[in-house]
Amino acid sequence: MIDQPYDRPLMPPAADSDDARARPPHRIDQYFQISARGSTARREVVAGTTTFMAMVYAVFVVPGMLGKAGFDTSAVFVAVCLTTAFGSLLMGLWARLPIAIGCAISLTAFMAFGLVLGQHLSPSVALGAVFLMGVVFTAISVTGVRAWILRNLPAGVAHGAGIGIGLFLLLIASNEVGLVVRNPGAGLPVTLGHITAFPVLMSVLGLAAIFGLERRRVPGGILIVIVAISALGLAFDPAVKFTGVFALPSLSSPGHASLIGAMDVRGALSAAVLPSVLALVMTAVFDATGTIRAVAGQAGQLDASGRIHNGGRALTADSVSSIFSAMFGGAPAAAYIESTVGVAAGARTGLAAVTVGALFLAVMFFSPLAALVPSYATAPALMYVGLLMLSSVSRLHMDDLVDAMSGLVCAVFIVLTCNIVTGIMLGFCTLVIGRIVSGEWKKLNAGTVAIAIALAAFYAGGWAI
Repeated sequence: MIDQPYDRPLMPPAADSDDARARPPHRIDQYFQISARGSTARREVVAGTTTFMAMVYAVFVVPGMLGKAGFDTSAVFVAVCLTTAFGSLLMGLWARLPIAIGCAISLTAFMAFGLVLGQHLSPSVALGAVFLMGVVFTAISVTGVRAWILRNLPAGVAHGAGIGIGLFLLLIASNEVGLVVRNPGAGLPVTLGHITAFPVLMSVLGLAAIFGLERRRVPGGILIVIVAISALGLAFDPAVKFTGVFALPSLSSPGHASLIGAMDVRGALSAAVLPSVLALVMTAVFDATGTIRAVAGQAGQLDASGRIHNGGRALTADSVSSIFSAMFGGAPAAAYIESTVGVAAGARTGLAAVTVGALFLAVMFFSPLAALVPSYATAPALMYVGLLMLSSVSRLHMDDLVDAMSGLVCAVFIVLTCNIVTGIMLGFCTLVIGRIVSGEWKKLNAGTVAIAIALAAFYAGGWAI
């Protein structure tokens, strides 16, 4: 789910020969405006399936990440499927755009490693924070505050947060497989692990394979790598065991309580957690909005003024999905940039997103396959997503040195402190002070100054976790 700009939309594919026959528009065709957008129902279904293949790796990655934080992985698997189905169906049926929604990998990392493992919050409080993030996100989307935030908050810090989270993902994945480990001796805190260990070799080879498959535009390249490495693990790693293919969806495993409705909203309303909710909202505002615009632009769904067709509904569908995800025990939801793969295959309407939603409902019955996937099979996907997020460096405008440098401060200290809120705080503070010292205080706005002061006071008062 990475914000990637597209300067011009792809040209609609030529109509199939059987589309030329004069016949009344089908009800589905009318509802989704399939013919009007230069597509066919068959092409939309095929393109939706292509999007599904490109993003289904999330059902392996997200449960694995939250499992490290003490979540029930089988329940999270179901939550990821339900969240993706709900969000994609809502986007397709209501906003009628070919954009799939699922649990965001970057925000999942924040939730698992930042909130639960980093700040020692319970999973229920973390789910409460996700719920609050969804409520605030929906409120600012419906009222138009989201557009105000995009106009007034500093672009450097926004892009810096994306860069920092990308680096954070790389560190998490590398540490998980043993490529980068804690340094037991004197010197820097981390060092190279055992480079010849099986998990490390599989992760590095898998990452390189993803590069090649994505360069060749192979549909579902990330999924292919995950399946291939899992097969190798099954063959050579005694810890990887086959337990079956089909199973009824499980809302809880033995010894685990159900995650449905387990969110602790009252606990998330504490002064120590609210800054993390703000960080979730801020990250989602820029990341999800940019992704939706990028996919809509590639699909040719922007008007002459550059506004997204049904943009208000698209943004609301995106934010409401996080509320739904928190209720079912999942991670924050967002639009997936992998939707561009489906658009490249011809998706132009919401029928493609509906196809994605329906396929994720079917995936719920294949949970034993998720248990078959070792962490070193999903690590290449995390690394690849993290590397993609580093592309935001190109969006830092070095001609505005203060803005760009504050963004880099935000990015670097997210990694150095392993805390996203800390990086954002330092980014805001260096921006405001830098503007004042440089004599560019007129470029500041009240919102930026207020956030900087609030975050600085929060840390200076010792309330930060």
